[in-house]
Amino acid sequence: MSLHPSTRLAALLILLALLLAAGGVAWLVRDVRAFADAPLSVAAPARIVVARGSALKAIAAQLERRGYTRAPTLYWRALAAWMGVTGRLHAGEYALAPGMTPRVLLQDMAAGRVVQHMFTLVDGWTFAQVRAALARAPELRHTLQHMDDAQATRALGIPAPGPEGWLLPQTYAYVLGDSDLDVLRRAYRAMQRLLAAQWPRRASGLPLRTPYQALILASIVEKETARPDERARIAGVFVRRLERGMKLQTDPTVIYGMGAAYHGVITRKDLETDTPWNTYVHAGLPPTPICMPGAPAVIAALHPAAGKSLYFVARGDGTHVFSETLRQQDAAIDRYILHRKP
Repeated sequence: MSLHPSTRLAALLILLALLLAAGGVAWLVRDVRAFADAPLSVAAPARIVVARGSALKAIAAQLERRGYTRAPTLYWRALAAWMGVTGRLHAGEYALAPGMTPRVLLQDMAAGRVVQHMFTLVDGWTFAQVRAALARAPELRHTLQHMDDAQATRALGIPAPGPEGWLLPQTYAYVLGDSDLDVLRRAYRAMQRLLAAQWPRRASGLPLRTPYQALILASIVEKETARPDERARIAGVFVRRLERGMKLQTDPTVIYGMGAAYHGVITRKDLETDTPWNTYVHAGLPPTPICMPGAPAVIAALHPAAGKSLYFVARGDGTHVFSETLRQQDAAIDRYILHRKP
């Protein structure tokens, strides 16, 4: 049985189309494989931001606009299909580095390996200093500027008059889209975990009724010394003074109470000025912490060193002289403060 000439022509055209298609597919596969592992045109470290809901076409167009690729969108779609990541690319901020390939970039986007920014909350910072540092942090949504301290405290869920002392100093990671409050919530939860772990292990017989009082004492220790070998000794001095009903008489509490009025020098008038934090005027602990104490200061406050010293004075080199009697303290003040003898 012979086919009509028109039927033979149609069959021939179909066969030719299939052969051309097969050749085209083979050509595309070859080119996409080469494209997958060819470095993008990234001369220096850079970043791109993928908005939520962005299609691969929009991502490829952004890369092309910024000069990182000249490949057609078809290549990106074919590569994504080949890798099995079509429809699985996450929004966020992604790092581009010299030598990076399209395959690696799509792997990062599929895994959600977004850029991690770091914010370091420094031991001894006040909440005012934390606010100022967060305001300078890049790629962070700034919301604190619209809140006073009381509003920020409520937003964080802190059960205290203010946020002072409740944020654990350490480095926190955040990503594009996070807010300053998100960072503070992590710092607050970190302090909660520290207190939950350390408060039950505290030394017996401490004149501290609550974890909050431990934070207050720790904040004073934090401001008095940065030396690991002295934290527990200074905590011991304050604990013994509390036990004896003696005023703490610590300058950092006076400075905190002075606020913006402090300009680097404390006068006798400042020591006599009544603020809630002035421990030369008021006995016992001040009403709130005076800074954000680090974990070592918290541990020192809960495990003060034993001893008999009730006083200490700075030598001027970062260390302190500890005294058991007022006479010894007066001699130390005369030597290291009044005359600054070596």
